[in-house]
Amino acid sequence: MSKIYYPYKEFKEDLKALTHNIDQEFEVILPIARGGLSMGQMLGEYYNIRKVYAINTIGYNGTKKLDEVTVFNIPNLSEIKRVLIVDDIVDSGETLVEVLKVLESKYPMIEFYTASIFYKPTAIIEPTWWVKEPKGWIEFFWSEDLK
Repeated sequence: MSKIYYPYKEFKEDLKALTHNIDQEFEVILPIARGGLSMGQMLGEYYNIRKVYAINTIGYNGTKKLDEVTVFNIPNLSEIKRVLIVDDIVDSGETLVEVLKVLESKYPMIEFYTASIFYKPTAIIEPTWWVKEPKGWIEFFWSEDLK
């Protein structure tokens, strides 16, 4: 599989495109750590939302996909009505499915929306909003630039 470096400039342009697609309001931005953290921070600034929390998952060890996804660090959303969950890529979709399963079980009255920069049509779930389909293994600038 080819590896494609994804620079900040392209990320910024794609994130702007994503904001043009999003047509719902929400009170909380919930990035999936670690890939969604840069998105979460910038979208929090863009939408002037201070309630930017993070949820953690472990579904990969490097580039090796694990047998199951572990979800932890679930924030208190008991007073919230709408949440935007963000991640850098929906690859297999298993991470997003597990996150939604955990959150919807704990908070059945909340409306959850999802957004990502990249989405593979072979995934088991499609995010509410996304920008582009990856054409290989994406090497994000936040993973590469400090090496």
